[in-house]
Order: sequence, then structure tokens, then C-alpha cells
Amino acid sequence: MNVFADAFAWLFAPEQWQGPNSIPVMLGQHLFYTGVSVLIAVLIAVPIGWAIGHTGKGREVAVAFAGAARALPSFGLMILLVLLFGVLQVPEAAVVTFVLLGIPPLLAGAYTGIEAIDRQVLDAARAFGMTRWQLLWKVEVPLGLPLLVAGLRSAVLQIIATVTIAAYVDLGGLGAPIIQGLPLRRVDMVLAGAILVAALALLADLLLALAQRASVPTGLRRTTARASARPAASAT
Repeated sequence: MNVFADAFAWLFAPEQWQGPNSIPVMLGQHLFYTGVSVLIAVLIAVPIGWAIGHTGKGREVAVAFAGAARALPSFGLMILLVLLFGVLQVPEAAVVTFVLLGIPPLLAGAYTGIEAIDRQVLDAARAFGMTRWQLLWKVEVPLGLPLLVAGLRSAVLQIIATVTIAAYVDLGGLGAPIIQGLPLRRVDMVLAGAILVAALALLADLLLALAQRASVPTGLRRTTARASARPAASAT
């Protein structure tokens, strides 16, 4: 337990909350790289995923790419890109790494959300005379949103965890205490950094879980609630 006491003592020491290497600064750096990477990944993956789900074309390529991207070692990929980009473009190399790791869950969430929609719903929308664009924006996107948010949730957690290693190439972030503490054998620093990253990931997961629940259309939510209530009533 002394290890945890030392870690929390390091966390709440006044000197850790002021200066250029303070916890608020590291948190800001971590959030900046996470936000930029998630935004770029969304702009790339979501339109492609919607196109695949809407047309039914290119699914095999998307599945193969997502599987290959998930297998990439994040640390090795970042070091490789840093070497390829050069010392002056280290932030760009890191962001490319984070984006590549965030694309697969977003891509999968986008196209599986549309593929999971009941075909009868789509046939009914076409029977009402909806065009392909109306079908996409008024039916497929709203109904597929919960699975897309689930993919976003996975991507954000993946990127938050991976941004931790950005400190290895001197980009700061909440991984800095971990990277700096390892060679110094400062267990309190390493554990404190791990606690900060875990707390940020848990908070992000909680917020996105609430967003995923809120993204379910009201009518679908009521239908699901009624369906789950019928077995209970029957058992009674």
C-alpha cells in the first residue's frame, strides 16, 4: 500500500500542479493529441464506412484493412514513422500513428451500424418514395448511430492509451511520468502516470457510454423496452 500512498503523494504535491511540466499541461497535451487524432480518423473512416454500409460494396477490403491495422504494434509504428518523417516532424508522425489506430473501430462501427438495420425498414422507406440520399440521412445514419458511437468509444480509448507513448519521443502527455520514471526507478512517478491515464480513459468511456445510450432513437428505445417487458409479464 505504501507504493500507492507514494504515488498519490506525488500526484498531489504542489509542484506537480504548476510550471511547464505540470499535470494540467500534460493533460492538455494528451487531450490535444487525442482530439486531433480522433477528429481526423472520424473524417476519414466514417464517410467510407457509411458508403460501404449503404452500397454493400468494399466490405471485404474494409474488414481486411481493419484487421491488419489492429495487428500493428503501436509503439513500433510510431518509431518507424518518426524515422521516416524526420526529427522536425515528430508530432505529425505521432498523429499519423494515432489516426491509423483509430480508423479500424470507427470504420467497423460506421458500416456495421447500417448493415444491422432491418431490411424491412429500408424497404418501407423506399416504398414511401425516399431517394437514396434521404434513405441514408433520414433512416440509415440515425438507426446506425449507436454502433457508430460504440466504434468511436473504442477508438477514443485506443488513442488515449496510445498517446501515452508519445512522451517517448518528447511530445509530453500523461505518459511523461511513466517514461521519465522508468529509467529513474521511480515507482511513484510510474504509478502516478498510470493512474492519470486510467482515470482519463475511464472518464472518457463513461461519457461515451452515456452518448451511446442517448444515440438510440426514442422509438427504437421504446420498442426494445416493450419487447423486454413482455417475457417478464409472461413469467409473472
